[in-house]
Amino acid sequence: MKILIAGAGEVGYHLAKFLSVESQNITLIDVDEDRLHYADKHLDIKTMKGDSTSISLLKDAQVDQTDLTIAVTASETTNLTTCFIAKQLGCEKTIARISNPEFIDSDAEIDFKKMGVDELISPEKLAANEIKLLLAQSAFNDTFEFEDGKLNLVGLCLNEDAPFIGKTVEEAASIFPEVHYNPVAIKRKGTQYSIIPKSETQYKIEDQVYFITSKEGVEELYKMTGTVAEEIKNVMILGGSKVGQKTATDLCSMKFNVKIIEKNEKKADDLADRFPNALLVKGDGSNVELLKEESLEAMDAFIAVTGNSETNIMSCLVAKSKNVKKTIALVENMDYFHLSQSIGIDTLINKKLIAANEIFRYVRKGEVVALTRLNNLDAEILEFAVTSNSAVSNEYLRDINLPKFSIIGGVIRAEEGIIPGSDFKILAGDKVIVCCLPSAIRKTEKLFL
Repeated sequence: MKILIAGAGEVGYHLAKFLSVESQNITLIDVDEDRLHYADKHLDIKTMKGDSTSISLLKDAQVDQTDLTIAVTASETTNLTTCFIAKQLGCEKTIARISNPEFIDSDAEIDFKKMGVDELISPEKLAANEIKLLLAQSAFNDTFEFEDGKLNLVGLCLNEDAPFIGKTVEEAASIFPEVHYNPVAIKRKGTQYSIIPKSETQYKIEDQVYFITSKEGVEELYKMTGTVAEEIKNVMILGGSKVGQKTATDLCSMKFNVKIIEKNEKKADDLADRFPNALLVKGDGSNVELLKEESLEAMDAFIAVTGNSETNIMSCLVAKSKNVKKTIALVENMDYFHLSQSIGIDTLINKKLIAANEIFRYVRKGEVVALTRLNNLDAEILEFAVTSNSAVSNEYLRDINLPKFSIIGGVIRAEEGIIPGSDFKILAGDKVIVCCLPSAIRKTEKLFL
């Protein structure tokens, strides 16, 4: 697949890095020579210096032979213009990164496809959506929705009180006569690799386990993992960033009690006007005394989304020391994901990783409806739409020749989320949730072509 990426910043470089590993034909464009030099040195890709809105540059990049143009510069205008020109010059599909969520919210009124932009991606909106889901499933440290919650991906770290520690997947499943969840990935403490669980795989203390579950399965998981669903009502948001503002908008509309801390005085005044149902505090959220004065210990959740990763992490640690039930920190450095569990923060989120997840599904073969990469795991969760020509169509699960490092976690059929058994038959029109390691992706994709 020939892919052109405009913007060698964090999102663009991250995309180029993962796509180049998969031997995709990547061209990376940026005006910053230092960024391109770094990318050229570390990645097996082609780089071009210049403005991605330049018609002559796009022609030189052979955009007319390009399958996908992804515009992820820091400029919303540049991204939209790049996609418009690329489409006019013959690119098959275009994706633009935008910062104004109104563009996505108004897609029914404004047809961006007519302008040459096939898909709009807002990292800030995606991050806010993830935060909202994490608060809804407060006992879990990672979550993802398929088809508006018909099936959910949830992740948690098993503590020593989990009833099925030491039991195999098969033994744990037998605790409940009707199972509404499937384990799809496990990461052992102290290791860097993911395990795709089989029936004989044993659960161990401090395993980070990911489950595909229906709504009924959530309650089962609470019981089986020894976790408790905490009610979240009082939420403190540190930082009036775009992620913070979108999160505040969502939470205020859901009747949460929201308190926002912003140190920039002008921005704090603007936020106070914009969010009359939230309490605005002008001050530096990295100041421990300020957090205490603002009744941090009375909060159910603390969300740190300033532009400084270290501030977000340290303030979350302070919140954890005050027994705040749920802590979420926005970080820019991917390396921090290795520390999240060990340092005690419930969840770290990263905008570029979330945006890359959303974009990756357009690169995958087969009818990929949704995709997410698991935090700190080398595994992908893909949602495939089954067609009548798919190899899995009209096949029983037990007869499907899945690659060794791949597992089917759930199926959505006629608006119903199903956790299938081995005697379940896949039909055209089904949407199948699959977890697989990188080595199994190509073979898995072929089953759904």
